[in-house]
Parts: sequence; structure tokens; C-alpha cells
Amino acid sequence: MYMQKLTLVGIILAAAIIFFILSCREKPVAIATPAVSWEKPRVPDWHKNATIYEVNLRHYTKENTFKSFESEIPRLKQMGIDILWFMPINPVSVKNRKGELGSPYSIGDYYKTNPDYGSLDDFKHMVKAIHDAGMYIIIDWVPNHTGWDNPWITEHPDWYTKDKDGNIIDPIDYNTGKSWGWTDVADLNYDNKEMRLGMIDALKFWINETGIDGYRMDVAHGVPVDFWAQCADSLYAVKPLFMLSEGEVPDIVNNGTFIADYGWEMHHLLNEIAATQGASRIKAANVVQGNVKEGEKQMIRKTALDIDSIIAKKAKQYQKGYQMQFTSNHDENSWADTEFARMGDGHQAFAVLTATFGGFPLVYTGQESAMDKKLEFFKKDEIPWGDYKYAPFYKTLFDLKHANKALWNGSHGGPLVKISTGNDENIYAFTREKDGDKVLVVINLSSKPQKGNLKGVAGNYKDVFVGSSKDIKDNEGLDLKAWEYKVYSNK
Repeated sequence: MYMQKLTLVGIILAAAIIFFILSCREKPVAIATPAVSWEKPRVPDWHKNATIYEVNLRHYTKENTFKSFESEIPRLKQMGIDILWFMPINPVSVKNRKGELGSPYSIGDYYKTNPDYGSLDDFKHMVKAIHDAGMYIIIDWVPNHTGWDNPWITEHPDWYTKDKDGNIIDPIDYNTGKSWGWTDVADLNYDNKEMRLGMIDALKFWINETGIDGYRMDVAHGVPVDFWAQCADSLYAVKPLFMLSEGEVPDIVNNGTFIADYGWEMHHLLNEIAATQGASRIKAANVVQGNVKEGEKQMIRKTALDIDSIIAKKAKQYQKGYQMQFTSNHDENSWADTEFARMGDGHQAFAVLTATFGGFPLVYTGQESAMDKKLEFFKKDEIPWGDYKYAPFYKTLFDLKHANKALWNGSHGGPLVKISTGNDENIYAFTREKDGDKVLVVINLSSKPQKGNLKGVAGNYKDVFVGSSKDIKDNEGLDLKAWEYKVYSNK
């Protein structure tokens, strides 16, 4: 018994020693963190059925100022927009600038506004006008890098990543070890704890000083996961915020840092469906049945059936939050081309899908005016606004989203239930239902007329885009034109 006691004591002492040694080791910087906690509400209630609009202020008006944008607020409110996301409002660095005006993501000073847009007081006045309209504003933030003449370069050179010779470098793709080619920006070093605190202080400044409602974080996937948890605890202590991550990083949504991120994988699939179904004017000329040869690449034909696998995948990856869905944004428009070029005659069908099948929908600057133009990224390129051709289309979708709980964002809305049509390769049909509210969506995702049947959804509905009632019978026949869509509501 005595020996057993000695043995037990020895085990306990050994365990204590091991624990002490391990506890003294420096923890790695980039680690997945558990959910952060905060006693006060971390997120606002208003995001549950919100829509979002990306403002590219550089191109928006002839004056491209905060003051000139204020006249646009009532129009966007009428269209059903809730959140206005402004691309970076900070000064653009001059050193190593690309093009005439440089990239808006090359930040010259985190604490100032771009003088081309107006003063800090002008920005505050616009924020108030947005709030007075019952809308919300988030601003684009660039935490991964700064411009080369940002004050931090000279004041805190140790806050930046350096090569073996001690020179500050531009961001590196750590998968390849090579530069991304973003030579107009300098990479920030998140191993530096003081830099982290400096970044958080800058973020808190805009919340406290101007009353903004959140951030869209550029290149969020380039920043260590544990920083986001640290950042969230500081920012959410100020006020509940809407936080949007550019990348697809489930960890920083699941741990409560971000409410939403980008549905990039789904977006790329929709582009591929459009291309291989003959809608894309970029790739349609090369499309044949089966595989598509485009240069050295092979494009495999994609159909409506491929949507289900991504939905299932994301359901497993994301335990919290939801994803932003879109047919365009500033990156896609400037570099990949417009939704008209990528999606052709199917662009409205895909927009209906992104507005109804989960997450929350984005409208990019100019989409409501059928802007079939790639906007220049590094210089002024005024938008040909026209007559806002698609504003009624978006309004119809967003009014429904606001009123019908089935379409609310993420878990606030109803789950997507796939409806078999007997032609699921071409027709995507589903219902969503929540608290007695129900929506039925049927979309032909092909460039040819398609037939099918609807089973298990019999009832009286309102045809949302037509405005009349519709009695749908069991085994209702479908006869859809190319890219035709139907949205039915039980309200």
C-alpha cells in the first residue's frame, strides 16, 4: 500500500512538472480559438433579414464625395437596401501607387478620410443621414497590409514583415512562398503584439468617433485566427456590430467573431453553371456537351445538381452565422467581368437564387442600372446610371425577404428543402418555411426550355413577380423558358 501511495505521488508530481513546462512554452500565434464570450449582445438584431449594397464611391457620382452620395440614400432605401458597405474611405498611398489613383486598398492612414471624398465631418454627416433613413453603414477595412507611406512605416517599422536583410516586404502567398504581386502595399506582422493593439485602437476610433455599424474585413483569411477573437472582444465591448469577412474561413464565423463571410465557392459554381450551360459570353463559344476545352484548361459541365453538394458542405462547415451571396462585387466586376458577361441571359435567375436560398444578398454599385461595364480599379471611371432598370426587380425580392420570415438570413430563416421536379439537372426548386411563412422557388438554370413537375407543395400562393394568386396542384406541371424563374409566397 505504501509503495502504491509513493507511486501515486510520483505520478502527480510528474504530471505537475510536465504541466509547468508546457505552460511556459510560447503559444503559437495563429491558432484556432474557442468561441469568445461577452455578457452584452455581440451582434445587432437588425441583421436577421438585412440586405447589403456595396458602394464604390470613387465611381459613384461625378463628384464622388460623401456629400454627393447623400442624395442616393432615399433611392437605395426604396429599393430595399438595409446595409451600405463603403469600399475603403481612407487616403490612398502615393508611394509605389498603381495607376492614376492607386488601389483604394493601399491605406495611407487608418485615422483619416480620403480628401477626394471629403472631410471627417462630411463622413459623420453622411453616417447620420444613413441612420436617419433607417439604414446602417459598414466600412471596408484593410488589416493585412498598409500603403508604403502610411505613418506606421516610419513610426513603427517593427510592425511590418521583413526579409532576411531587414527590408519590409509586400504580402507573401505562404502556400508558394512568392509575392502576390501586391507591390503597392506593405505586409503587417501579426507576431507583433503592439501592432495588434494599434490595429484594434484604429478600428475602435471609427466606431466611437463616427458611429458606424460594423466592418467588412479585407483579406480576413490573411490574418491569424486568434487575432480575430482578440479583436472581437474589444470591438463588441463598444457596441453590437455587423462584421463581414471577405474570405471563407469557418473558424472565425463559428467562434463568434464574424456574423457572415463570402459565399465564394457557391459564386464560382454559379459562374461555371452559366459558362457550361451556354450563358456566358466569355466562355460560351467554347462550350460543348461534356468537357469544355479553353486553352489548356478543362471545364467540366456543371448543372443545378451541383448546388446541393456545396449547400451540404457549408452546412457542415458553419455552425454559426451565414454567407453573403452575390452575382457581382468590386473584385468580380473589375477583374472577372460583369454579371452580364459571366452569366449572360441567366443573370437574373442567378440573382433570384442568391436572394432566396440562404445567407444574405449583395447588390454591387451599378447592378440596379444594368451596368454592363468593367469599372477601372486604379482610376476614375464614372458609372452610366441610366434609368435604374433592375431596381424594381431587386425591390420585389427584398420586400419579400423583409416580410417573409422563411427568407430571413441563416438560422433566422427557414431551412432549404429541395423539391424534386423530375428534371433536377436543369430545374432547381426548393421551399423555405418559418413560423407559418413559406416560399417556393423554381428556377430553370439552363439556356433551353425545360419541363418538370412539382410534388408535395400544393396550395394557394402569390406569384411574387406577377402579383397574382396561383393555385398549385399536386404534381403541378412545369413548362419553363430558358433561365425562367418563379417565386411564390404563401403571404
